[in-house]
Amino acid sequence: MKQKAFHKLSYGLYIISTHFQGKDAGYIGNTAFQVTSAPPQIAISCHKKNASTEKILQSKSFAISVLKKETDTSLIGKFGFMSSDETDKFLHLMTKTATTGAPIVLDSTIAWFDCQVISTHDVGTHILIIGKVLNYDIISDEDPLTYDYYRAKYKMLAPKNAPTYLEKNLSEAETQNSEQLDQTQHKNEPTPAAREQTEKSTATYTCTICGFQYNPEEGDPALGIPPGTAFDDLPDDYKCPICNAGKDYFRKD
Repeated sequence: MKQKAFHKLSYGLYIISTHFQGKDAGYIGNTAFQVTSAPPQIAISCHKKNASTEKILQSKSFAISVLKKETDTSLIGKFGFMSSDETDKFLHLMTKTATTGAPIVLDSTIAWFDCQVISTHDVGTHILIIGKVLNYDIISDEDPLTYDYYRAKYKMLAPKNAPTYLEKNLSEAETQNSEQLDQTQHKNEPTPAAREQTEKSTATYTCTICGFQYNPEEGDPALGIPPGTAFDDLPDDYKCPICNAGKDYFRKD
């Protein structure tokens, strides 16, 4: 069986938010779906270890901000890989409140829903929370951000608390088992020094905070890093484009 089969299921990416006892909380979720039309109800799947989950259960409300396809990556890093208990994720963002008082993030958002919790279901590592939609609106006709596009563009690992999270070594093992390895022996093997230099110039590095992978063949054109730039040749102040982590947080694959 191949765990990557789960990646063939369709998902969007959303900011799930709430407000309780004077504090806002929120996270990036990829599991939010309509379960009924009359009355309109939406279900979300929340990891029990998420700081926002307990606040949603206590406030009995949550809002969903549907993100646009070209969402600001810093927004994903802030809500996807940081804790609401440690940082104010809503600082410097445009927000509004509707019926429940949950903060609705407007930055990079094309539509939103404001929901009252009506039931919860323990499903193991996660809690399935069903909310009745009390208010909603469309902000833009732009395309929504999908999990498939997110993975393909940023080569991202899912956050550890996401329902779609897979152990990286398991995924790699499946890839290795499915590929045909070239066993051809070369007469003129490179010297150890040359081999080491080649490995350095082509090696990919993964951010240990969010899972973003830096590929030298692609570089990072959005940040002015041209294709062919080895990780060691990146500026000392290079930051992960997703979570803003420095070079020290990257590890060679």
